[in-house]
Amino acid sequence: MDIKPRCFDKVVKLIKKGVTIPNPLTLDIGDEVNPDYISGMDVTIYPGCRIYGEKTVISAGVRIGYEGPVTLDNCQLGSKVELKGGYFNKSVFLEKANMGSGAQVREGCILEEEANGAHCVGLKQTILFPFVTLGSLINFCDCFMAGGTSRKDHSEVGSSYIHFNFTPDGDKTTASLIGDVPRGVMLNQPAIFLGGQGGIIGPTRIGYGNVIAAGSVIRNDYPEDNNLIVGKVHSPKTINFTPRVYVNLNRIVANNIIYLSNLMALEEWYLHVRRPFFDAQEFGSLIYEGLIEKLSLAKKERLKRLKILSEKAKPSSMNGSADDKRNYSGRKEFSEKFFEIERIFEEGIKDDNAEKQRDAFLSSFNETVGNGRSNYIAVIQGLPAHVSQKGTIWLQRIVDTYSEKVKAVVPLLNIFGKH
Repeated sequence: MDIKPRCFDKVVKLIKKGVTIPNPLTLDIGDEVNPDYISGMDVTIYPGCRIYGEKTVISAGVRIGYEGPVTLDNCQLGSKVELKGGYFNKSVFLEKANMGSGAQVREGCILEEEANGAHCVGLKQTILFPFVTLGSLINFCDCFMAGGTSRKDHSEVGSSYIHFNFTPDGDKTTASLIGDVPRGVMLNQPAIFLGGQGGIIGPTRIGYGNVIAAGSVIRNDYPEDNNLIVGKVHSPKTINFTPRVYVNLNRIVANNIIYLSNLMALEEWYLHVRRPFFDAQEFGSLIYEGLIEKLSLAKKERLKRLKILSEKAKPSSMNGSADDKRNYSGRKEFSEKFFEIERIFEEGIKDDNAEKQRDAFLSSFNETVGNGRSNYIAVIQGLPAHVSQKGTIWLQRIVDTYSEKVKAVVPLLNIFGKH
């Protein structure tokens, strides 16, 4: 009787390359998987794992499935990544990123160097900058988090934390910025601490160095830095609920636009700064392509959710108080002009000042770094303060330019006015 699995030839090829597979008969590899995208250097795939996807990349030093079976589908793994158990789909994990058993990491996630999570962590459309650490039993979808300077000084999300990303009206225009891209990429910002048994109701913005007390549920923005924030405890009550009122539509749209603008800034950073670092890595071009693809997925997701909101927020009549009438005008404008907002992000930055600031930073960056592109974190953290500041100014200009363009399209919505 033939007991060879359908992927027997690929398994044999991987073993001959040097991949450690303790129990080959338990490994399932899809027909579409390219064995040439799996390194033969110090890679271990433990029993019960499933490897799928034509874009799957597994770099040197990777460990898959040590704590439990892993399903890996179209993910790109940098060197020394550890995925200890769970499901991982259409996401990128850079050097030394790791996740504990029971993880579910769905499409559109980027975990940069040494970002990690303990057991039973759920992610989707989430970006974690280097060193960010998630505890256990966490749902952290649709958000970005940065902060911290090392594995000993890192942004932390306490166990049993939730990012609430779905509203009673069925909306998912709820992406939250915990930190930001312009300062976060410099890897020199104070860590952010989100205390356990708490949550954030998206979309929310939180600044660097902030500490959210354990048990707090955050409903407002705290963009300022270095504060201790204790969430308000609500008294029990019952009031009438009216669907689709959207009294805070300007804040919701503003935070979504700022989030999208940060994604655009991150794409520019990857293109002009990070890309050369991947050239020196095994499978570097494939991992870079994966990053750009995930950012594209993130932008499409945010625009899709914002478009759905614009359709649902379209008012049917103008009745009630003066506040209701102002809200009506803003909602109507948002619904009718969303296609112009969409076009702004599809067309790109197109800003002379941003280009000048980019060139000024890159000139200083290249002069400082020279040809040293082997250790991304060491290089970025080794930049003189005045060079880092130039980079932050450039990226912040990108964020501000997109935000101002959207503001000009929907002035009645007052997205950056008083909320």
